[in-house]
Amino acid sequence: MGNLFDLLHGQMDENIIDQLSSKIGGADRAQTATAAQGIVSTLLSGLAKNASTPEGAASLNNALERDHDGGLLSNLMGLIGGQVAPEQSRAANGSGILNHILGDRQGGAIDMISKMSGLDNGKTGDLMTTLAPMVMSMLGQQKREQGLDVAGIAGLLTNSVGQQRDAGNPLMNIATRFLDKDGDGSVMDDVAGMVGKSLLSNLFGRK
Repeated sequence: MGNLFDLLHGQMDENIIDQLSSKIGGADRAQTATAAQGIVSTLLSGLAKNASTPEGAASLNNALERDHDGGLLSNLMGLIGGQVAPEQSRAANGSGILNHILGDRQGGAIDMISKMSGLDNGKTGDLMTTLAPMVMSMLGQQKREQGLDVAGIAGLLTNSVGQQRDAGNPLMNIATRFLDKDGDGSVMDDVAGMVGKSLLSNLFGRK
């Protein structure tokens, strides 16, 4: 069973990071890469949390079957540029996806990721809206390719988050704590302590 974080990381080559930086107004590439990892970590943590109940897992499975078959991954440039086929409009609806995954925690997540990366909140929000369909598309692709049922989807998410935490991914640790504790002050203190460390500038293997 693949690790969703690693699969998504593999999609974000330098060209994609450049396009994302341009999409959000010419942001610094290193900051964009850091924010992208923070967003992916947060969304995977949120999905795993939502799928931890039978009702949440069933709702996610239904959404994948209805709207997310992985097709967007074959046209990432189109997704970033807002050029998708009409039949993919629901799959590409980043705002709707974020509402389902994060709900009223979205604003706090944007604040957290902005502090991680140095991007302002507006750019972070735009980046999150752009990346959310990519995360759901990857999950839908894995559901289809691996033939995952409701329990399989929940297991894939739990394993992906757990492997990243065990591997020492600090952003996954902080994202999980943020969602578990409703973004309490101690989590934000940890984020502030990370800013400026060399670790953050090399999250995607880029200087």
